[in-house]
Parts: sequence; C-alpha cells; structure tokens
Amino acid sequence: TPEWWDQNPLPYHLANPQAILLYHIILTYDTIITMKEQSQAQLILEYFKSHPNRSIPHAEVVDWATDEWKRRTGLVFRDPDRAIRKFAEEGILIKIDKGVYCYNAKAISKKELFDFTVEQKNEILERDGYRCVVCGKGKADGVELQVDHIVPKEKGGSNDVENGETLCAKHNFIKKNYSQREAYKRYVLKMLEQAKRINDDTGIEFCNEILSLYDKYGYDDHIKA
Repeated sequence: TPEWWDQNPLPYHLANPQAILLYHIILTYDTIITMKEQSQAQLILEYFKSHPNRSIPHAEVVDWATDEWKRRTGLVFRDPDRAIRKFAEEGILIKIDKGVYCYNAKAISKKELFDFTVEQKNEILERDGYRCVVCGKGKADGVELQVDHIVPKEKGGSNDVENGETLCAKHNFIKKNYSQREAYKRYVLKMLEQAKRINDDTGIEFCNEILSLYDKYGYDDHIKA
C-alpha cells in the first residue's frame, strides 16, 4: 500500500475517491485469497475423507490435490503442504509417521474438550524420559511424541499428570482405534515375534503367559498371531 495510507488512512480515504477504490480493491483481493486458501484446504480434506482410516503418504495427497485443483480451476495449487500441516495441528488429521497422515472421523468426534496444559505435558514427557512408553522410541529415533490420557476422559479419566502417558504417534493411533486391552494384546504378539527371532526363552515365556490370560478369559479372540 502507498506510504500515505499507513500514515493517515482514515481521513485520506474519506476525502479521496482513488483511495476509496484502492481500499475496496485491497479488501476484494484479500477476500479472494482467503476463499482460495479455504477451497484448497477443503480439497485436501476431501481426499482424506474419501479414504477414511487409511494411512496416506504425504506425496500421494499432494499429487492428487495438485492435479485435481488444476482440473477443476485451471490454476496451480502452490502450497498443499501447509493445509496438511494445519489439519494435523488442529487434530483433524492424525499424524501416523513422518509424512504419513490419517483421517478418522470417530477419533475426531471424540476429541477431548480440553487437554493437558503445556506445563503438564512437559512434566509427563520428562517423567517418561521423552520416550514412548510402549516401544521406547524418542525424537532421536525420528518419531513424533504425543501426550495422551491413560484413561480417556469420556470414560471418566482425569486431567491429572498421573493419568497421562507419552506415546509415539503410531502407538497413540493404535490406542485410539482399539481398546487398550486390544492394543496391548497386539503389542504382546509383536514382542513374542521379536523374542522368538532372537531366541529369548524368558521373553517367549513371559509373552505366552500373558496371552494365556487372554485365552483363559476369552478376551479379543479375533486378534490372532
């Protein structure tokens, strides 16, 4: 904008027809840009919604959105990455791994009304050694760490630090899609595979004993090794 606009915008544009015209041009341009960005973001979300509960690589979404935007409007989609990042930050998309995202309507509908404070999250991360309590991986291993409720709030879980745990994005996603009991059985089966691979008899015995309890009480028979 011209220098006079910043120095004394109101009196000048009231007295000068050219300033009024420029003012409306600026407003119109800003509106068009905002509408374009919103439309592009909705196109990104459209693709995720058409493939719910699927882990989708970043490149797949970008390629489709770029081609589809060009087909629909004849224009270039210049920054699809920003829309993906924004949806992930807002919790609309779940970040599964680096460059991999998922849309889960059920998880979004159960999004908690409030979360741990920043101070609480830092306390939980420090307590857990900045590592996922399931797999033991941290940022040094290239995983994203998240703080989640042990007992979900919709099941009466509190917002106290004691009810928080550090999870990597992958295991937090598993937890949100399965019950904790289901998620734990899947993890024990994975541990059993690793124990067998390295001939760890103690580990094998430990895992089999836990799995025997699932069999004894008839829990989660649909989950097989």
